[in-house]
Amino acid sequence: MNGVLFPAGGSVALQIVLRTGAIYLLVLIGVRLSGKREVGQMTPFDLTLLLLLSNSVQNAMTGPDTSLVGGVIAATTLLLLNYVVGTFSGSSRGFRRVVQGEPSLLVHDGKANLMHMAKEHVSLDELQRALREHGIASVHDVALAVLEVDGSISCMKYDEIKPDANTHLVRRRFIQKKE
Repeated sequence: MNGVLFPAGGSVALQIVLRTGAIYLLVLIGVRLSGKREVGQMTPFDLTLLLLLSNSVQNAMTGPDTSLVGGVIAATTLLLLNYVVGTFSGSSRGFRRVVQGEPSLLVHDGKANLMHMAKEHVSLDELQRALREHGIASVHDVALAVLEVDGSISCMKYDEIKPDANTHLVRRRFIQKKE
């Protein structure tokens, strides 16, 4: 199988670069598919998985070369790929959306969006914990709660929205007051 993927005449350094690139892409896709909460809130289980994953792919990156040079080539490739992904993420909104994802609206106008919460694997307990961390007693007191791409939950209370702001919530509250 190794002869099929990497011909015998190929340089060892190039093999390491290609193997490392393939593993980087695979792990990046896996982390992206695991969801925002998994990335933002690491539990002991997540840390154990990450450590075991890194150990399991190490041989796939360097192949039979266990030398210092092989490790340096693999590490340099990972750092360069990370730099390239970061650079493209900074300059391309579409690429950033693919790699990082988009924020998800968890609460709007005092009502939890259960479909978004289920999609993002956020339990009601986790949402309530985030609200307490922001000093908010109830979902009904929240104008907006958003699951950010880094896994954190940001919240805005009604009194944090300026009355003259041109937002859906301000217009809706103004209409409700007139009725």
